[in-house]
Amino acid sequence: MVDLLERWRAAARGAGTTPDAGWTRAGERLLDRWREPHRHYHTVAHLTAVLDVVDEHAELADRADLVRLAAWWHDAVYDPRAGGDANEQDSAALAESVLGGLGVPAPTAAEVRRLVLLTAGHVVGPDDRDGALLCDADLAVLAAPPATYDRYATAIRREYAHVPEPAFRAGRAAVLGGLLALPALFRLPPLAARWEEPARGNVRRELATLTAAGPPTGAG
Repeated sequence: MVDLLERWRAAARGAGTTPDAGWTRAGERLLDRWREPHRHYHTVAHLTAVLDVVDEHAELADRADLVRLAAWWHDAVYDPRAGGDANEQDSAALAESVLGGLGVPAPTAAEVRRLVLLTAGHVVGPDDRDGALLCDADLAVLAAPPATYDRYATAIRREYAHVPEPAFRAGRAAVLGGLLALPALFRLPPLAARWEEPARGNVRRELATLTAAGPPTGAG
């Protein structure tokens, strides 16, 4: 926790602010959100993984510290029962409100809000390097080794335990189909070169499982 809070404060400094006790309290409250008991994939581990990708490839962004702040906020609100992009909308609004209250200039808070909203559909403009890095980091799990990907899929199913199996299969298949329909899962060339094909292979494999007649494997 101490390490993560220091990363939170470092992102604040990089974004041009001076992190005080208010920033620390805000970071602690954010971590409380990431630790909510209904989360099984969208946890502190996912936050850390996204931050690690951003840190490793920070040179690919224009304002890496804003990408880091957006990573902290991108799943701040996570309710599996919410519909559409409600979670991303609420997370983005919360980010802008809290950051404004912490003294972040309005244009900077608005940019963090914009970045968070991109994670709803992972559709990024061709010149949006910051959005590309955030979305690539958010989807990095898709390119994980098959066993790791299967644990991710199982964790997603646990988050949607309230959804009956047929409805879950249909909904999850629609999500995966939407990902496969994207021109590219990863936008930044160094990441796309390594991750695109493994990710598409994993997604196709899960999709085939979901649409098969037998019980699912790696998805619940």
